[in-house]
Amino acid sequence: MNPADAPPPPWDLPALPEGRLQGHALFVDLVRQALATAAAEGWSRMVLCDVDFADWPLGERDVVASLHAWSARGRTLQLIARDFRDLRERHPRFVHWRVTWSHLVEAHACTHGAPGDLPSALWSPGWTMERLDPARGTLVASHDAARRVALSEQLNLWWQKGTPAFPASTLGL
Repeated sequence: MNPADAPPPPWDLPALPEGRLQGHALFVDLVRQALATAAAEGWSRMVLCDVDFADWPLGERDVVASLHAWSARGRTLQLIARDFRDLRERHPRFVHWRVTWSHLVEAHACTHGAPGDLPSALWSPGWTMERLDPARGTLVASHDAARRVALSEQLNLWWQKGTPAFPASTLGL
């Protein structure tokens, strides 16, 4: 999809929440809201981490529109997963967006360790969301600097353990 074809995301956004929250539907809504906020506020960097992103709303039209609006020079999106197979299969719009904006996106696969070891989180310079129990939908959202730093350090460790994955294109004969 061409960025010009994407519908503009709604900019009348509520403030991103803080605190301990629960519910799968709430998690999905917060991912949508966070990516729309990233576009509206021009976040320079985001890190998305999950075992496989299967239950994230990354393939939704409005989410991809938010990512189109967020995309600009100097922005960076890091993706960390155990495996990107489910993301490729379940979120084709996101995969297409990733191809278009490949210069902004880096992805690492962390195949070592148990699947439950990898955090399920969204990190940004001003707000974080981490699912403590994905099965029950328990999460913590925060603007707190100490929490952002701690999550950033944890995600950086996983990034270093990983290897490049989820290429924008696959070369072959």
